[in-house]
Amino acid sequence: MKDARDPHPRPGGGPRRRRALPRWTAVALGIGLGLASGLAYGMATTPQYSATAYVLVVPERSTDSQTALGFAQAYGRIATGSTVLAGAQSGAGTPAADLRGHVAAATSPDAPMISVTGTAADGGLAARIADAVARSLTATGNGTSAATGVRLLLFSPAVAPTSPTSPSVPLSAAVGASAGGLLGALALLVRRSPQDGWDAAYDGEAALDPRDDRGRAVPSPAQEQSRAAV
Repeated sequence: MKDARDPHPRPGGGPRRRRALPRWTAVALGIGLGLASGLAYGMATTPQYSATAYVLVVPERSTDSQTALGFAQAYGRIATGSTVLAGAQSGAGTPAADLRGHVAAATSPDAPMISVTGTAADGGLAARIADAVARSLTATGNGTSAATGVRLLLFSPAVAPTSPTSPSVPLSAAVGASAGGLLGALALLVRRSPQDGWDAAYDGEAALDPRDDRGRAVPSPAQEQSRAAV
């Protein structure tokens, strides 16, 4: 009698084998989710522009170049300090508290030069921030030039950028799709296929209850020998 729950029972009375999804489904799903996440991030994030000004530390009188290089490292550390930012807020048109999160300074180990980078949602504002901080740093350093023996010069003013430095929407989408595909591939590697466990269980069941292709019981070797003896 056929099982009412399964209109097409498997020969031998075993459970019907369900068709599994392709193994690459996890990768495709990961790519799709990553692509959607990258697009959403790229469209929701405000583009950021960056502009950089350069300040040069010049030795005076008997001061050597190594001393100027050492002072450049020191002035680079105070470029984003409270004193310099307080003197830059007027030229940047931004309060000192807000400037701290929109300016960064870096120095070179080989040259007595300091780069001051301003970041903002507008290219012109980013350049104004960089120039204002660079000029304030120059004024701060020159106020003690008699004691330090070096002077600071605004070597190169910032130029307003025409394109943002933050990732674009296509780039964000590509990064998201790549990350999603990678996660999907990792999930595919660690996921155990449900077919393997079912096949093992079915093979064990078939060994205990062997049947032919019509569902009839197949006699064991012992039963065949008993019939031959009779």
